[in-house]
Amino acid sequence: MSRIGVLGAGAWGTALAHVAERAGHEVHVWSRSAPDLEPLAGIDALILSVPAQAARDVLTAVKSAVSVELPLIISSKGIEQATGLFMNEVVADVLPSANPMVISGPSFAADVEKGLPTAVVLAASRLEEARHWAESLSLPQFRIYASDDVKGVEIGGALKNVLAIACGISDGRGLGDSARAALTTRGFAELTRFAARLGARPETLMGLSGLGDLLLTCSSRQSRNYSFGHAIGQGKSVADALAASRGVVEGAFTVKVARSLARKHGVDMPIVDAVHAIVDESASPEDEIARLLSRPLGPEIR
Repeated sequence: MSRIGVLGAGAWGTALAHVAERAGHEVHVWSRSAPDLEPLAGIDALILSVPAQAARDVLTAVKSAVSVELPLIISSKGIEQATGLFMNEVVADVLPSANPMVISGPSFAADVEKGLPTAVVLAASRLEEARHWAESLSLPQFRIYASDDVKGVEIGGALKNVLAIACGISDGRGLGDSARAALTTRGFAELTRFAARLGARPETLMGLSGLGDLLLTCSSRQSRNYSFGHAIGQGKSVADALAASRGVVEGAFTVKVARSLARKHGVDMPIVDAVHAIVDESASPEDEIARLLSRPLGPEIR
């Protein structure tokens, strides 16, 4: 049994806390509403489960209470807007001696809480360490596979949120199942191009944290990102759609920096460009849909 701290008492933090408890660990949850640092003293591992844009502030707040070489499992999915850093890079910036790992995959907090079958992947720089924590936290209904492609797992988790917004907009406009399938597939092509350019392994994106998470998030109203896009597709403004969301819409914060990184690395991502134009530049969904449909035809694989 290990003593595990969970940063964040939202739906996903609560779900992972329950997973850790059911796996036999002693769990201590820290949140802004319960900011006492004493329970975090002497913990064996930390799970970061707060919105991506809040990760730096939260890590800074608990920095004084945790061991310098602590295993730190990141469940936050996104890219920091202010710096363009992925979450493992934010951890390295704030807690340079910590050992960041990433857990991601097709999973809704409500399903995990109910004990419904779910499979995710946990990545660490060393596969042996990923295997250790995957085995330590796995349950019969919550299977964790191990990986050593931290960057690939993080990219899949962050970019699928942006693509889910696109699919939500399409469904909100009533464009049909075929359009959603096309958007998901072409979005996956963008995701894999982006990941390859940033040094991730293609097979990682074919797995749970890439294709698996994308398929779930692009097709379910349980996804806040899909629901946000759906509201925009039905005519709500970006501001109103955000206000109506049940929680943080990570893709709305990720899309601007994802587009910037794509431009920086020379990756063609027209669907990400379209979501950025709608969310950040007040472009109309109709104009962006027309722009995508008017792109020149070419080979599918390039």
